[in-house]
Order: sequence, then C-alpha cells, then structure tokens
Amino acid sequence: MHTTDEPAHAAGSKKLFLWVWFWLLALTGVEVFLAYKQLGVKLMLTLLMGLSIIKASLIISYFMHLRYERRSLVLTLMPALVFVVVLLFALFPDSLRLFQMRPR
Repeated sequence: MHTTDEPAHAAGSKKLFLWVWFWLLALTGVEVFLAYKQLGVKLMLTLLMGLSIIKASLIISYFMHLRYERRSLVLTLMPALVFVVVLLFALFPDSLRLFQMRPR
C-alpha cells in the first residue's frame, strides 16, 4: 500500500524532457558539424570530450532521474565521475602519441 505521508517522487514534466531531448539533439548536431571541420586533433578531441560530458550529465540528471534523488546519492556518484574524467585526461596523451605513430 502507498501511504500519503511518504514524500512524493518528484518527476519532470513532458515539456522538460522534450526540452532536454532538444538540447541533446542540438549538442549531437554540433558534434557532427565539428566532425566535418578541419580542426587540430587536440582541439577536436577536447571539444568532443567536453560536449560528451555535458550530454552525459544531462542524460544522468534527467533521464536517469538523478536530479530528483537525495543529495547523498549524488555526492556518492560525483567522485566516481570526477575519477573517470581524470582517467580520460590522463590517458588522452597516449591516444595522441599512438595517433602520431600511425603510418601515413
């Protein structure tokens, strides 16, 4: 049985989810546009990784409903996210080194 003294789970509206979906679609369009530009490898990868982090945070926040969770859960998951981002940037120079070692 569901009691009335239980706090209701806050949920976003359909308008909010469509708005977030629109921004995800727009960010994907920017990523595709950048793929056709002749930018430097370092700049290109930095921009694409930054946009991917923004998209991942939108997906986690709204579609996985983490925005509506308790603060303790968010504080538990944020160090893991920071750790993953640090690992990405720690391994980023290796990917550039291997890219430069490829035969042309």
